[in-house]
Amino acid sequence: NFIELIKSWGDCNEEMKKVVLENAPGNAKYTSPKVQKEILNIYANKVRNTIREEIGNAKYCILVDEALDEGNKEQMAIVLRFVDGEGYVRERFFDIVEVVDTKALTLKSEICTILARHDLQVQDMRGQGYDGASNMRGTWNGLQALFLKDCPYAYYVHCFAHQLQLALVAVSKDVREIWQLYSNLSVIVNFLSASPKR
Repeated sequence: NFIELIKSWGDCNEEMKKVVLENAPGNAKYTSPKVQKEILNIYANKVRNTIREEIGNAKYCILVDEALDEGNKEQMAIVLRFVDGEGYVRERFFDIVEVVDTKALTLKSEICTILARHDLQVQDMRGQGYDGASNMRGTWNGLQALFLKDCPYAYYVHCFAHQLQLALVAVSKDVREIWQLYSNLSVIVNFLSASPKR
């Protein structure tokens, strides 16, 4: 993808085409995996800094979900939701981080580290959105309860996407045609994801 992106930039700009890939001087192609990761990291930091500037001093909400990646490593995605200076509600994907486990304390620690790195105060949090897993929504030891101790205004809301999914599952069980459609889709997705050629 990275090399194709460079090719397309070269196709759009003749000056750039003269100095990229096979036209690059000496060893200055910048296409090794290490260099690609460095460039992507620079872009990611610039995007996060822009989002941070967009938030300014506004209050914000966090939306968090965790999942296993292809290498069976647990990852947590963080989305920030806030009202910008013009009064529009914005929702921005902010970061994805590998976590050692999905215990509430571990997730809170990682989230706080990311927020602190970008000078976002936990006390400015005004909402939390997670799935219905007990480590997230637990009343006493869940992630939402841990954040409520630090900021009593950070109200927890069960993620609407997960609520919609649960509602669709409940409804589809009562309508045979819908149940059959989703069953077939599940088989197709499992078959394709197991295929070595995908």
